Amino acid sequence: GVRVAWPKANREFIGQAWVRYLLLEPKMPFRLRIRESDKIQRQGQPLAARVVFAHLKKGESQRLQGVCRVWGYPVAVEALRLEDGKLLVVIAPTDASEGIISDYAQRWGIETLFGIFKTRGFCLESTHLTDPQRLRKLFALLTLALCWSMRMGLFLHQLRPLTLKKHGRRAKSLFRLGFDHLRHLVLHPQSFHPFDFRHSLQFLSCT
Repeated sequence: GVRVAWPKANREFIGQAWVRYLLLEPKMPFRLRIRESDKIQRQGQPLAARVVFAHLKKGESQRLQGVCRVWGYPVAVEALRLEDGKLLVVIAPTDASEGIISDYAQRWGIETLFGIFKTRGFCLESTHLTDPQRLRKLFALLTLALCWSMRMGLFLHQLRPLTLKKHGRRAKSLFRLGFDHLRHLVLHPQSFHPFDFRHSLQFLSCT
């Protein structure tokens, strides 16, 4: 019963073949990021995206009006100048509603979740499990562990706020803060007061 609103893809999934496939009937309402060097044709000579949106300042966004073509296909184009100065350019079907960039931005939450499940957290791929039933159980356990770590990290952050680096982001994520604390509790119980572990279980009971 779950309906996919639209597929979102990074610059690994770009090119004429991808757009041609997604625009086949029935069309799929995609959101694809393209490179700054990719050409956008609009009323004349194709220009690189970095040239078309060269006027954008940090934090500014713009959706191009009229018919645009990328790799020869009509698409809607919207761009945002990121805080690091890079350009985020996203294409979608021509009938896409406003907010293409905000639609694509939902992808960062998915990327964060993948990172937590993989190398930045639970190393899911190291299990080499392929059986669907076993994977379902494993995902259920990892979901509980994720919630437990996040709640623990938020509590620790409230006690002693994480420092901010020069780029304005925290030194580590709330997940990583809670995950590292829980891992130390399990692997090195002798270095903690027994109350600490019992207290951490209270966060698990709230998930």
